[in-house]
Amino acid sequence: MPTGFGRLWSAQTISSLGDGVTQAALPLLALTLTRSPMALAVVTATGTLPWLLFGVLGGALVDRWDRRRTMWVADTARAVLLGIPAAAAVLDVLSIPLLAAVAFLLGLGGLFFDTAATAYLPDLLRRDPALLERANSRLRGAQTAMSGFAGPPAGSALLALGRAMPLLADAVSFALSALLVRTLPAMPRPVPEVRESLLRQARAGASYVFRDRVLLGLALRPAVGNIAFLAVETVLALFAHDRLGISTFGFGLLLTAEATGGLLGAGIASFLGRRLGTGTALTCTAAVEGLAILGLASAPNPYVAGLALAVCGAGMGATMVLGPSLRQAIVPAHLMGRVASTSRMLAMCAAPVGAFLGGWLATTYDIRTPLYAAAVLLLAMTAVTASMTSNRRVEAALRAAAPAAAPAGGPDHPASKDPSEEGAPDLL
Repeated sequence: MPTGFGRLWSAQTISSLGDGVTQAALPLLALTLTRSPMALAVVTATGTLPWLLFGVLGGALVDRWDRRRTMWVADTARAVLLGIPAAAAVLDVLSIPLLAAVAFLLGLGGLFFDTAATAYLPDLLRRDPALLERANSRLRGAQTAMSGFAGPPAGSALLALGRAMPLLADAVSFALSALLVRTLPAMPRPVPEVRESLLRQARAGASYVFRDRVLLGLALRPAVGNIAFLAVETVLALFAHDRLGISTFGFGLLLTAEATGGLLGAGIASFLGRRLGTGTALTCTAAVEGLAILGLASAPNPYVAGLALAVCGAGMGATMVLGPSLRQAIVPAHLMGRVASTSRMLAMCAAPVGAFLGGWLATTYDIRTPLYAAAVLLLAMTAVTASMTSNRRVEAALRAAAPAAAPAGGPDHPASKDPSEEGAPDLL
């Protein structure tokens, strides 16, 4: 692994620790202000809205900008931003609208950082599929350990010391991450010679995803999954407190159980891909996630709920290694930012739907209803995307991309053509 990867890994690990602190603290902060499921849904959903509004355009901008600079500027901006709700908490003027606004701006910074990091990594690792899988396994493992395992209990503990403490801790993590990212080696920007409009370049990225069955399957999988997971996440704190009798600190431990499973899933992802084939492994993890959420919905006590979340986390951890590694191996460098942002946009656009669905189902029916609905969606997704990311399709895409270590891609693979030069995409 190149030396620069260690610094990138360290930066994302530190930032993920801060994210984990906020992940546990933000819904608990909201619970101190309101008990309304719909108000909690608003806070959850606004963090995903930047992907709906600016996802594809953000990817086009990342393909124009220096990716390293984009990452450290985004982290610096988020560090400064978190000072606002921290000050509001100290002054006792914190409110749901303020939390929602901060969540939105944090999501906007995350859009640019995540897209730039996804596009930067294949260049750093010379688009080597084995290195990409190893790197994504380490990145996902560190992210899961920090944002899920270490961060949530720390967030709950810091919240007990004061409402501003978890927000300030996350701000420090962003600042440290920005300093590390600035030391990364610079990479050339693969910008086409002909200067096109931003909208045309954005359309090229979206067209590329919709034309390629494998990439479309990889994009639909987290899109449907996010509807399900956000429906669960929106009511999870309330479900844990009211139905399982879990305390504030116990809620952090519940999230830690999911992170523990995520670590295992990230660690065995490469083994599953080799043993079953990447396509079959992705189908199996989708089924595991659906069954695990079904177990969570029917959990009679916190221990069964923790086990269900651990199993679900394992499926998610493996998926988040195998899917991005495959995408980075078959997409050309000059489209990587746009393709990554388009895929992520589809996933993140679905998240507000899931958040509001969870809030509505919990308000209209019962607090367990969103969990059962999420399990049904995840199991249905397994059948829909199985053929799109089958072993046969995955192997064909890798073979077609293999001759093209250069960014342009092979002549017979969709990655070799900039869709902006062709007709309108086939939108199914």
